[in-house]
Amino acid sequence: MFDFSKSAHHLPLLSQYVAEACCIHLGEEKRYLFEARLGTIIGESGARDIPDFVRLAKADTTGRLRDKIIDAMTTHETYWFRDVGPWASLEEELLPSLAADLRSGKKNRIRILCAACSSGQEPYSIALLLHKLAANGRLNGVEPSQFEILAFDVSPGTLFLAAAGRYSQLEIARGLPDYWRDNYFDATPGNTWTLREPVRRLVSFKRRNLQDHLDNLGMFDLLLCRNVAIYFKEDFKMDLFSRLAKIIHPGGHLLLGGTESLFTHQDVFELQRIRNSIFYRRRPIA
Repeated sequence: MFDFSKSAHHLPLLSQYVAEACCIHLGEEKRYLFEARLGTIIGESGARDIPDFVRLAKADTTGRLRDKIIDAMTTHETYWFRDVGPWASLEEELLPSLAADLRSGKKNRIRILCAACSSGQEPYSIALLLHKLAANGRLNGVEPSQFEILAFDVSPGTLFLAAAGRYSQLEIARGLPDYWRDNYFDATPGNTWTLREPVRRLVSFKRRNLQDHLDNLGMFDLLLCRNVAIYFKEDFKMDLFSRLAKIIHPGGHLLLGGTESLFTHQDVFELQRIRNSIFYRRRPIA
């Protein structure tokens, strides 16, 4: 375990590297997080001090050390149908409305993006809703396969788990009522549950950093970027929302986390209340 007390004055250098690698900005007052999440990794690297560790990370052409740092420092807190309100809005109004656009021929495909998806519970929750709506006849002939759900995250470790669609008993219990587990998951070895293939195949995963250019992902009708902007500095958030706006179709929607709000970019987004939840609707391009 690395002794941070001997290199505490170099914490700003480590903080800067973490911010460049995964957008997370942590000040010196968060030293305990660096110690808890990176202490073992720094010790195992053989680095003499923090500057040496940062040098090793930058010099590692395989990217493995950088990936370890990203996996350790990014927050993987997620669960099924996080915050009840937005999911009721999606199920009762927004997803059926998008299905109507398909049925009328207004659109030939609906594209949904989940940014910072962690281990996949959020995009899979959307896929589950689509299958439930179809089973209940509420998509009115539209098939779930006409919806494309793309999800990305900066952490290679969580993306590997997400793509497998396999979750521990503890992960299944977090926000997932028995109805979903019993109808859409199979019990698998090791006291785990695996999401069934028809639901899994609606979602594809990519590795992306929110600092990256996102234009090459295409355009989306619905974009979820929830409970992640709270970790960013204000200037980066401003830039991020500007870049997200560029990949949302006019009339499309942006959904943020329950504690997040978008008071800027009023020329691009208009606040829209759907049932009891706040969405941001992309204004028409002038």
